[in-house]
Amino acid sequence: MHILFIGDVVGKPGREAVRRLLPACRREQPLDFVAANAENAAGGSGLAPGLAAELFAAGVDCLTMGDHVFRRREILPLLQTEERLVRPANYSARAVGKGVALLHTAAGTTAAGTPVAVINLVGRTFMQPADSPFDAVDRALNLLAGSARVILVDFHAEATSEKVAMGRYLDGRVTAVIGTHTHVPTADEVVLPGGTAYITDVGMTGPHDSVIGRRTDRVIEALLTQMPTRFEVATGDVRLNAVLIEADAESGRARSIRRVALRLEGPVEEEVSGAAGARQPDAGAQEVVGAP
Repeated sequence: MHILFIGDVVGKPGREAVRRLLPACRREQPLDFVAANAENAAGGSGLAPGLAAELFAAGVDCLTMGDHVFRRREILPLLQTEERLVRPANYSARAVGKGVALLHTAAGTTAAGTPVAVINLVGRTFMQPADSPFDAVDRALNLLAGSARVILVDFHAEATSEKVAMGRYLDGRVTAVIGTHTHVPTADEVVLPGGTAYITDVGMTGPHDSVIGRRTDRVIEALLTQMPTRFEVATGDVRLNAVLIEADAESGRARSIRRVALRLEGPVEEEVSGAAGARQPDAGAQEVVGAP
């Protein structure tokens, strides 16, 4: 079976890239399952229900999150009801949402009906406090208890060493460990000895003429002045970064992993997040002050 994992979707440019490029990908190659990290989809920080629906309609089968999962209040009810949306499993058990999704490939795919589990984790090095991702993934795998052989892990973490360690820790136990969060694709994609596909960071789906998705001038201003600055999402050179994984549906072992980089042609309208009086990424969006 063929699995596509799309890197951090950033703002409207990232959503447009998914909306306009993914349907063609699904037509042109046999994609059995598509997952995407959507924690930056709403104006560069968080996710809103309408935007989740937009990504599902474009052909994404599962959305993972990260440290901005609770940025917008209106996503909280959806986290409780939407089976295709997962937040980091190593957040408190009292937090809204779940860290594991058990889904099935759709009818009409080459591996129709195959169970696919998706586990979301967040790192601890240079990140906000969270429980051990290693203990959390062990609990998740015990919870799954053989109900799926194809298992994808999105490890949303900062430190490359922590991600590499997780890949080695899970080698032979899951189909893929895919790093997200830094928005910069790494060139270390590999199938580990136990049959687990691994990459430290899949990269960003959004504007690459930027500083990790934000307007360059705004970021440089903040670095030079150390003053608060509004970080608008950039619009130039929009690309979709992803990895394509081929796996054996029976054993769950990966056979190959390769990077995918597609450029979106044509202009994308600017989206401003958090500025007073600015257009917001979704009607009624409210950012949660102090959210991780």
